[in-house]
Amino acid sequence: MDALLALTLAAVADEGTLDGAARRLHLTPSAVSQRVKTLEDQVGHRLLVRSRPVRVTEAGEAVVRFARRYEVLAHEASAQLGAAAPSARTRITVAVNADSLATWLLAPVARFTEAHDVEVEMVRLDQDRTVDLLESGAALAAVTSQGAPVNGCRSTPLGHMAFHAMAAPGWVERWAPTGIDAAALSRAPRVDYDRDDTLQLEWLRHHGIDGHDAPRHFVPSTHDIARAVELGLGWALVPARQARDLEAEERLVPLGGPVVTTPLFWQAWKGGSSLLASLTDEIVAEARRELQPA
Repeated sequence: MDALLALTLAAVADEGTLDGAARRLHLTPSAVSQRVKTLEDQVGHRLLVRSRPVRVTEAGEAVVRFARRYEVLAHEASAQLGAAAPSARTRITVAVNADSLATWLLAPVARFTEAHDVEVEMVRLDQDRTVDLLESGAALAAVTSQGAPVNGCRSTPLGHMAFHAMAAPGWVERWAPTGIDAAALSRAPRVDYDRDDTLQLEWLRHHGIDGHDAPRHFVPSTHDIARAVELGLGWALVPARQARDLEAEERLVPLGGPVVTTPLFWQAWKGGSSLLASLTDEIVAEARRELQPA
């Protein structure tokens, strides 16, 4: 497989259009299209559906996975040989969940980029869906709730992320003046990340409440959920670090009940890349400090 052509297909997958890939590669759109066509002829498969945005086929995903891994290994080989740095930096794409990104993940990534001249692209998805990007080849590593390793990847337990039910003092005065009970929680609003967010539902089940009928607001940002709770929009489960700081500042109060935990794993391509090994070491070390033990 021609690596240059495979990298071209990966650029098209990243940008979503032939025009976008052409700008990134400093080529004309027709040249990009011709490279993809040549690659399809070489491998004997259709690799790209030319829709808007373009869609990579299942065969194309296999080629993109090859391109991501080739790029990392080529970067390392060049560094070991003392070759001149390429005009385009190597990029490592990592799929991450919003709660990790907002609380503990950025510090180890920053340390990694201080030591290595590479770009890190973090794609935010729910922790139950981040492995989808590993399987498609769109990411080389992921923070995920799935412990079973994706084909070609190594899975490392990171620990459990803990969440505490919190609310603003004013919310408690309005909705639960006599205490946090089933009657108050059934009629009081909560804040969910999105329609797939089940953390609050799990906490409500502890109180014997079917939360599907309780009022809720949607705020698709971990930082902004904490701010929305502080403003009295509703109650929510807040990551332990945020909850601890906001309680100490008397901006939020705990509602009691169980601490809800989510297990997290680090899955990364196991192809012998020292770059990924270094990133893995930073991520795992930080998780062991910040998360509850697995």
